Amino acid sequence: MGIGLTEEHRALADSVRGLAGRTVEHRALAGQGLLGLHLPEEHGGQGYGLVELCVALEVLGELRVTGPYLPGVLASAALARSARPPAPGLLRGLADGSLTAAVALGPLALGAAVGLGPLALGAAGADLFLVPHGDGWALLDRAGVRAEPAECVDLDRDLCTVTAVAGRDVPPERLLGPVPVRELAAVLLGADACGTAAWAVGTAAAHAKVREQFGRPIGQFQGVKHRVAAALVALEQARAAVWDAARALDTPRTNGPAAAGLPGASGASGATGASRGPGEPGGLGHPGGLGDGVRLAVGVAGVLGPDAAVRCAADAIQVLGGIGYTFEHDAHRHYRRALSGRMLAGDPGPWAEQVAELALAGARRAMEPDLPEESVPLREAIRGEAESLRREEPLARLGRFAREGWIMPYLPRPWGRAATPLEQVIIHQEFRDLKRPNLGIAAWAVPSIVTYGTPEQQDRFLPRTFTGELVWCQLFSEPGAGSDLAGLSTRAVRVAGGWSLTGQKIWTSLAQYAHWGICLARTSPGRPKHEGITYFLVDMSAPGVTVRPLKEINGDEIFNEVFLDDVFVPDDLVVGEVDGGWRVARDTLSHERVALGDSWGPGSRHTDMIRLVGALPPLRQSQREQAGRLWAEGQAISALGLRVTLSRLAGADPGPASSVRKLLGMRHAQAVSEFCWSLAPSDRHWNRMILTTRAFTIGGGTTEVQLNIIAERALGLPRDP
Repeated sequence: MGIGLTEEHRALADSVRGLAGRTVEHRALAGQGLLGLHLPEEHGGQGYGLVELCVALEVLGELRVTGPYLPGVLASAALARSARPPAPGLLRGLADGSLTAAVALGPLALGAAVGLGPLALGAAGADLFLVPHGDGWALLDRAGVRAEPAECVDLDRDLCTVTAVAGRDVPPERLLGPVPVRELAAVLLGADACGTAAWAVGTAAAHAKVREQFGRPIGQFQGVKHRVAAALVALEQARAAVWDAARALDTPRTNGPAAAGLPGASGASGATGASRGPGEPGGLGHPGGLGDGVRLAVGVAGVLGPDAAVRCAADAIQVLGGIGYTFEHDAHRHYRRALSGRMLAGDPGPWAEQVAELALAGARRAMEPDLPEESVPLREAIRGEAESLRREEPLARLGRFAREGWIMPYLPRPWGRAATPLEQVIIHQEFRDLKRPNLGIAAWAVPSIVTYGTPEQQDRFLPRTFTGELVWCQLFSEPGAGSDLAGLSTRAVRVAGGWSLTGQKIWTSLAQYAHWGICLARTSPGRPKHEGITYFLVDMSAPGVTVRPLKEINGDEIFNEVFLDDVFVPDDLVVGEVDGGWRVARDTLSHERVALGDSWGPGSRHTDMIRLVGALPPLRQSQREQAGRLWAEGQAISALGLRVTLSRLAGADPGPASSVRKLLGMRHAQAVSEFCWSLAPSDRHWNRMILTTRAFTIGGGTTEVQLNIIAERALGLPRDP
């Protein structure tokens, strides 16, 4: 999908790709307005924001375009954010390509020996040098510095060492004051890193599809498949982090074109602005006027963005094998670019410490979509319904929830409200405090009954399920058929008036409390395994049903074994067609993945971690860094969720983001629990959570199965034979 989410962003990416594919001339990029995408129109720019700039940078990074583009747009972005009016012509010169720039991200030493100063992004022969100056920054001419080309592992990116010339005064109009240069660099280099990572993932996947070893494509081997899928997960996480940081930095800006179609400014890219941290009146308590919430988003991008490129490029070389290690293949150039980008953006460790510090101080990012003005009447109507429901007594309210379709509003009427994605978002927001019933397993079964069930089945089961009178369980997994669900052996034999089911199910959550179960059984053993399965509704109180609870490692008894011994199921409790149950089961499983991705991990998120850390004595540096990395991952998972919502609101396919979010969420809950338990091993809650979260990477599809799904469906890698 890329960093951008909208049709306009995809069109911009395609345009940049087409242009960069024909030429890499700096003036050609300037002629197409790419050097001034983010600048105000009065200074020769296009009037958009950093999100659009990041869309372009990702494409240029993927194509490994070199030259003065990145340092130029970084310098102009900083200059445009200075509280002091820029010197006449500087922004316009950077926008039209007549001026080039280099940016020194480390402190300068006056009169230091040439070659010993800090590395700067850009060429030694640049026209302008953006350098630290006192508590702020200055934009110097070439005569004001001594610059020399620097050797670096990166063979493509221009780098130089820069030292200030002693005795030269800086003209007042070139003093920018406190500008967030390092924050801008982290985000823009993060976007470039996403491009490098995208190239690496695409190249590794393409090679794995055609390179054969041991008589088959290497992409069929699970080790290779998982490596490439994990690289895609890292890329999507980095994209979400960089996107969120770019729109956070854009929040104070009010550029006209963004509101007209290209999101990115004034929160138009899809979310509310950053919240202000403690002691931060007006959100201007930090250099460059950045609020703590914005700095938090930038820190997350600094932790996750450039690092993803290094990991993905290294994994691409591993998948390519010997050819990837040769000078002839481009893989080493992308790896070199990733390394230099991470070096310039700053070590992820200090960024992680900043994230932890800000989170502990109360900084937060609000991951809510900004909805269009035309949604106001719809919100007012839904808010009125919510107010009416608040006035009801609990039982009456529950009845209205069920009758009026508020519990699963996306379902067709009369079971839901046939709600559009926009309406679903508004209902979610306005009903937060109304505590709609949690249907549990029924949330997976109900949509399948709505889609494939008969009207009689719907009338019999759905109303009482919505009111909580009926509790459901899922009779799918078996001792010999877990992730390989179609390999089940429970059989259903035709008898007078229905079917007789015999077999064993396992890992059946809450079966001891369930009234009904959705069950898969084999009705035609002679047919291919996916074609001979039927979907049944089983009365859990029927003769022949035996439930045996299983004690789990945390002491709970949620899982159960269920034995079916000649259990009679009448014909009117078959959902869908006989032997067509796999189609119905896939529908159920699709809802299971969504539900688990949204709800697993209660009490194990990054916000819970920060509450614990805030109650403990100060952490060691390594612990602060680990806490920051975990917060960054959790915030990126939230950003992924917002990106999925925005894609669906726009009627677009969110791509692999949903699967990536679920996979990350399962592992994240475990990592947070392990870290918090290590800090407070006598805490009763974390003693429980470190055990409970062990199930998260198993239930609802193991991590390994999820990686297979991502590799095969998102990257097109061949299925295992």
